Amino acid sequence: MSFIVTIILTVQIVTAVAMIGLILIQHGKGADMGAAFGSGSSGSLFGASGSANFLSRTTAVLATVFFVSTLALAYFSNARPASTGSVLEGSAVTAPAVPETASQIPGTTMPAGAAPASAPVAPVAPGPAQIPAR
Repeated sequence: MSFIVTIILTVQIVTAVAMIGLILIQHGKGADMGAAFGSGSSGSLFGASGSANFLSRTTAVLATVFFVSTLALAYFSNARPASTGSVLEGSAVTAPAVPETASQIPGTTMPAGAAPASAPVAPVAPGPAQIPAR
């Protein structure tokens, strides 16, 4: 499967470079407009509107090949088997250690042996919701 994707990617890159070159070589339709107003011999205002020449047909074929290769790459990228876990599961990054006492935090003035007092929190019994009266 990887070999096919490599071939399709190579075809897409070569097609893209060839299309860029052919598009830059082609003569624009608006370039003959200056010649139509007296500086050259042009048959019409915007040039000949006859059949497509070799460069434009080749560009159309290359654009079709580029489009098909893009669709094939999109298909093969979604055809991969699903991974069993997250990308982050294999990472070896650990969280920094959290200080246990307030004396390790800079800027506090608690004695070194005293632990911070935490008041116990009473559990809340589930019951019906009370709506305040107006």
